[in-house]
Amino acid sequence: MTGTASLPQPDELYGNVFDACQDKANLPLSKMVVLGTLAGIYIGLGGLFATVALAGAEGIAFGAGQVLAGMVFSLGLALVLIAGAELFTGNTLMLGAVAAKRIPLMRAITALSVVYVANFAGAILLAGVAAVSGFHEAGDGAVGRAAMDLAETKTAKTFATTVASGVLANLLVCLAVWLAYAAQSVAGKIIGLVLPVTAFVAAGLEHSIANMYLLSYAYLAQGLIDQGTTLLSLGEILANLLPATIGNILGGAFVALAYHAAYGKSAPA
Repeated sequence: MTGTASLPQPDELYGNVFDACQDKANLPLSKMVVLGTLAGIYIGLGGLFATVALAGAEGIAFGAGQVLAGMVFSLGLALVLIAGAELFTGNTLMLGAVAAKRIPLMRAITALSVVYVANFAGAILLAGVAAVSGFHEAGDGAVGRAAMDLAETKTAKTFATTVASGVLANLLVCLAVWLAYAAQSVAGKIIGLVLPVTAFVAAGLEHSIANMYLLSYAYLAQGLIDQGTTLLSLGEILANLLPATIGNILGGAFVALAYHAAYGKSAPA
């Protein structure tokens, strides 16, 4: 058997992903909450790592700094997919399994809602610990300034812009998940997810769960950072998360429904 023979064909991969979606939708509530909280923390750790990469990046080309931030942010999705956790954005692929009549609509909505709230709880928990840890002081305050600059950029976008950005972000995240499911090894999964994740972060796209951490951290840390910036409000955070979430749902649904349209009748049982 050759090395490439173990890779699933696209129609087989479609079946594998939807099998996983079905398992996720049927998880016990307590497990959804625990694994959803972990995913919020894991994606937040990716955001924390990316913030460090962006700190003091004014001295290098914009694109190079963004690509570096995207590469290190990949830590978050790697932890979710390899260590195991429930991430709202990746789980929007359930909508394809709903179309395939493998998951009842209300079960998918319930599972997505529980995981979304749990992701938010994990992101806030990590943001609180990071703020108390003095993370903002690293690099003579460069990390704190990078966090506030990032939050300002995200909250300055219009509703429509954030929705469109959210569509693109989760299109890439769901493709990263899709590629990772094709691999059987840790190295293979990481290789599969790195480029799509790097692309969405480098492009400055809006990922609702990442923003739960990034904006919560900026909100908590802003009183500790003396840089004369406008204070970030809870209203601004919610005004970003709502359209980002809508866009993420649309982007995930697009990937799932497109593959269902292509392989739904021919996928292996």
